Amino acid sequence: MGKVIAVFNQKGGVGKTTTNVNLSACIAKQGRKVLVIDLDPQGNTTSGFGIDKNEMEFTIYDVLLGEKQITDVIIQTEFENVSIIPSSTELAGAEIELTGIENRELILKNAVKLIKDDYDYIFIDCPPSLGLLTINSLTAVDSVLIPIQCEYYALEGVSQLMETIRLIKENLNPSLEIQGVVLSMFDGRANLSIQVVEEVKRFFKGSVYTTIVPRNVRLAEAPSHGKPIVYYDARCKGAEAYTELAQEFIELEEDVI
Repeated sequence: MGKVIAVFNQKGGVGKTTTNVNLSACIAKQGRKVLVIDLDPQGNTTSGFGIDKNEMEFTIYDVLLGEKQITDVIIQTEFENVSIIPSSTELAGAEIELTGIENRELILKNAVKLIKDDYDYIFIDCPPSLGLLTINSLTAVDSVLIPIQCEYYALEGVSQLMETIRLIKENLNPSLEIQGVVLSMFDGRANLSIQVVEEVKRFFKGSVYTTIVPRNVRLAEAPSHGKPIVYYDARCKGAEAYTELAQEFIELEEDVI
């Protein structure tokens, strides 16, 4: 049975989509079958895999509104072992449209159940907010992967994030766990980055991945070319970091098994 993981931090600009696109691509490159669900109305994960979100006939929006089966909206990307369920700007209005639906928090969970066994890992890119889309995601997943940037205010909002996870666990998804914490945008020349790493490690006690993703120009360029970093520039520091992170992720998963 596959594992479903939400990539989530309600704080914007922390490398959430960058981690979702690049970690999933690197895990897939190591022979695992991966599905990415883009649940963010901005659709940056969709375009990060080279897909024009404006040309999509059907998206995750149609699944949430009950107009399409989840199997009807899966697209095979051009990248090895990676499929995607794209996003659309219509998702921005889905929060309101879902309000009157019974068991609205369980819609994504019930849809994902149908395909969970078809993949090794399913990654869900959440919007940077604590609305109904995020609640659907956290209810549907086995665990949460939390990207945090190595900058001032890194832990701002983390207490609220942890409280949200606690409430979802208490009321909707008792088996919800923290998958791990990914530190991104690290600048080894800055004392602040080093201090943030120590602070995050203290806060999350043993849940932080050893691999830290550095600030990297090529990593920032890759989305505009619609490619994960390992396909855009496999030799750059960003690609090396995400490849290492994928290896660490898989090793930790297999140790648990």
